[in-house]
Amino acid sequence: MTIFVFISSLLGLMALGMPVAFALIGCGLAMMYYMGFTDPQIVIQNMWDGANSFPLLAVPFFMLAGEFMNAGGMTRRIILMAMTWVGHIRGGLGYVAVAAAVIMASLSGSAVADTAALAAVLVPMMRKAGYDINRSCGLIACGGIIAPVIPPSIGMILYGVTGGVSITKLFIAGIVPGLLMGLAIMLAWRWSIAKDKPRTEPKRTMAERWTATRQAVWALILPIVIVGGLKVGLFTPTEAAVIAAVYSLFVGLVVYREIKPKQLFALFYRAAETTAVIMFLVSAAGVSAWLITTADIPQQLAALVEPLMDNRMLLTFVLMLLVLVIGTALDFTPTVLIMTPVLMPVLKQAGIDPVYFGVLFIMNNAIGLVTPPVGTVLNVVCGVAKIPMSGAIKGVIPFMVAQTIVMLLLVVFPQIVMWPLEWMTR
Repeated sequence: MTIFVFISSLLGLMALGMPVAFALIGCGLAMMYYMGFTDPQIVIQNMWDGANSFPLLAVPFFMLAGEFMNAGGMTRRIILMAMTWVGHIRGGLGYVAVAAAVIMASLSGSAVADTAALAAVLVPMMRKAGYDINRSCGLIACGGIIAPVIPPSIGMILYGVTGGVSITKLFIAGIVPGLLMGLAIMLAWRWSIAKDKPRTEPKRTMAERWTATRQAVWALILPIVIVGGLKVGLFTPTEAAVIAAVYSLFVGLVVYREIKPKQLFALFYRAAETTAVIMFLVSAAGVSAWLITTADIPQQLAALVEPLMDNRMLLTFVLMLLVLVIGTALDFTPTVLIMTPVLMPVLKQAGIDPVYFGVLFIMNNAIGLVTPPVGTVLNVVCGVAKIPMSGAIKGVIPFMVAQTIVMLLLVVFPQIVMWPLEWMTR
């Protein structure tokens, strides 16, 4: 009955139009009332405890780094570099979108920001070149959702903090799955444009390619510094976020000189706005997380899936299906914050590695960003391209299926995640 109160109160408040953070608090109050006590002090204390975490400081700094990268010209130079190398291939602009998405994912970790930047530059070019605009937008959207998987990932920070899992290990474990997501949508793109005849970009000379690469090298250095520093233990993920923000500001101000001092307030303000939304969600989820534990909901869920406890692969598959369904109704951050405390005890009881599961969990939630009716990233692409949601849904299907297949392969072959992690953390 407690599970029913939890789900019905949360979904009921959201159905009434209440913002997710307030719905989480309301859900907590409903559970407290059902359990026979109502204490505002408990609510306030758990909201404070939910956000009072040093690793969460990485969120505002990675948000700030993303703002500096877009305003400072790093994003544009990454796209230009990809264009010079693969733009002349048949369907080249699609490969440019994926290559740029993977590189940008290793810089900011924000799916919405990366998708908006890619769509603003590439959608007009793809439309002019004669590509099917719905399919192009679907590709860009699925390229954008690689960002939560490849480090630095804000989603992995939230999962790591909420579930007590090593964020460094999550970052390193996400590299190969994120690259596989990019490869999968490249293959889907190649198959989907087999009968199309879009106009290709002129082939660039080697001199032009090296010039574009040299201009983008400042952006390419950053992911190497972050992953390398985490691997050898030079800094923590939170310190890596600070380094990313300072580095991107330095490049935008001093190297490329595209960020002007008068722009800084607006950039800080936008990053602060986004951070405030995320942190309020984290704070509100602290109330629900405490009550989920108090009401023993994880043990109730464990009892429901007890017949599957001896088969880790089947249990992982069932949990992934559950998260996939929830992801169609809830946005990325609320799903991570709500489901992590529910699922973590089940994982420990079943003996499933929380780092391995975390990578799949974040991938699953990322795919939820392009599934209707919520589909935040899909909505961003539709807004930039000025196309109806129905067209974008049709265009995104082959790429979403390709990335879902990758996720299922990781369920069947966990070594794809664990072996690179073990090698890189030796």
